[in-house]
Amino acid sequence: MAIRQDDNRPNRRFGLVNLLLIGFGVLLLFSNFLPNPATQVPRVPYSLFIDQVNGDNVKRAYITQDQIRYELTKPPEEGAPTVLSTTPIFDMELPQRLEQHGVEFAAAPPKRPSFLTTALSWVVPPLIFILVLQFFARRSGMGGGAQGALSFTKSKAKVYVPDEESRVTFADVAGVDEAKTELTEIVDFLKTPQRYTEIGARIPKGVLLVGPPGTGKTLLSKAVAGEASVPFFIISGSEFVELFVGAGAARVRDLFEEAKKKAPCIIFIDELDAIGKSRSGSMGVVGGNDEREQTLNQLLTEMDGFTAQDKPVIVLAATNQPETLDAALLRPGRFDRQVLVDRPDLSGRKMILDIYAKKVKLADGVDLDKIAQATSGFAGADLANLVNEAALLAARVYRTKVEQADLNEAIERVVAGLEKKSRVLQPDEKKVVAYHEVGHAIVGHLMPGGSKVAKISIVPRGMAALGYTLQLPTEERFLNSKEDLEGQITTLLGGRSAEEVVFGEVTTGAANDLQRATDIAEQMIGTYGMSETLGPLAYDKQSGSRFLGGNSNPRRAVSDATALEIDKEVRGLVDRAHDRALAILNHNRDLLEAISHKILEKEVIEGDELKQLLASSRLPETPVLEGAVA
Repeated sequence: MAIRQDDNRPNRRFGLVNLLLIGFGVLLLFSNFLPNPATQVPRVPYSLFIDQVNGDNVKRAYITQDQIRYELTKPPEEGAPTVLSTTPIFDMELPQRLEQHGVEFAAAPPKRPSFLTTALSWVVPPLIFILVLQFFARRSGMGGGAQGALSFTKSKAKVYVPDEESRVTFADVAGVDEAKTELTEIVDFLKTPQRYTEIGARIPKGVLLVGPPGTGKTLLSKAVAGEASVPFFIISGSEFVELFVGAGAARVRDLFEEAKKKAPCIIFIDELDAIGKSRSGSMGVVGGNDEREQTLNQLLTEMDGFTAQDKPVIVLAATNQPETLDAALLRPGRFDRQVLVDRPDLSGRKMILDIYAKKVKLADGVDLDKIAQATSGFAGADLANLVNEAALLAARVYRTKVEQADLNEAIERVVAGLEKKSRVLQPDEKKVVAYHEVGHAIVGHLMPGGSKVAKISIVPRGMAALGYTLQLPTEERFLNSKEDLEGQITTLLGGRSAEEVVFGEVTTGAANDLQRATDIAEQMIGTYGMSETLGPLAYDKQSGSRFLGGNSNPRRAVSDATALEIDKEVRGLVDRAHDRALAILNHNRDLLEAISHKILEKEVIEGDELKQLLASSRLPETPVLEGAVA
């Protein structure tokens, strides 16, 4: 899409005339301060003036505070000036001396300004002010923009008009097929609104795109404009609210007025929650954002005012926090259709990788299917960044094409962070890290679930990781069973358990593992109801954003006995997982030693070599408890 440029030649001519008028006025104003050669009088020393007075050669004198101008009786030479001036000094005897020598003296009459000077002093300053004001006012409206000094009430929306070269279509968007299907109806209505109006159908005035960051909400809106070939207004919700009271509402009015002039068109408001948050939260609170509420009210009013069905204006909006929006925005007649733009599944990730892989040079044999399988949970922006990161890695080592190893390394950089080669571990620390990571790998390999160990590394990465065990999903899963979650907890505790088995003590390296294991256990008991003792009840409140990953789930108001029982259940889950990890590592102690010694030599083990090493691991036989029923 390209930015539309309007014809500004009349505005340019107006600005040139303004500049000429301003320059002329300034010259007239400062002309009064320039010396006039016709009125200049030769200046002589004060001593010469006294000598001429004593010589009776001064006829009359006019005395002021800054100057003494006097007229000679006769000039010393023929053609010399008869009127001279001098600078006075503090001389109390001067009047007596002038009187003794018969000099006619008096104070100089006040200088009367000319008519031109008076006219200029009254006309030029207001004229300059008016011209400057008009200049900036006209400049603020040039080019259809709103960047001038007086444009705080103008809409800051950028207007794009699709062209053939830069137009974005649905072919450029992948992984969100359901959302594209919903928006195809909007495109059809913009192209042929009569087909809907003749049957009496009413197209939604507003479509709200909701989903996690980076899933392509803005790209989808541009694709709608590109498919329909209509003008596209794009603005962020934060650009409406300004320091000036009423500026946000004025910008909303200006935006819709401009959109109606270019109808049919699309208005896209990104981050709608910046102005559309619920008003109920600020009721009765001193210091509430009244300006934001006025902007929201104006937006609601404008969306109710759409009446032209032959030239429709469709409002698209995007947000990551739909739960915070005002209920008046979501009622039928405004944003009455919500389209979920979620993270892509396996096939969606493959299509997204295909799109971005066309923009770089790939080597022969690159398998994008493996990359799609290894990037579960990645959004479209994450995959675009992944491909770009791989291209940067290839260019860094002077390769002309991106290879599979570059894409694999890019995944690790995104997941685990950059390698910290400058961080040198002590030999004893390196040994602890090696056993810790191998403990994760052995336990994780034997646990059920859709993820398998793909790499073990004791090279420090990121901000705090001294080593890491990379597990990649082998299948697309959307549900986790109780057994799967218990397996995840056991895998997280595998590193700490390996330290206990080998060294008989624990270190601080398992801090993040313990945090994650405890979170999973609390969710199993308080959120998923996976406790036989407490039953299928939810003891946590689901607060926080659905798409931004709110991490605060405070407990409901429960009795002390129930809270104690919840803590016991959580502790029991973690203890059982810990015991299970210890049993697995004790049963595979020789394998733990063998892999740890090998990784201390190589620092990284992956691929087929790691598979062969882990293939010999075995689960311990579960002992039969006394009194158990067979």
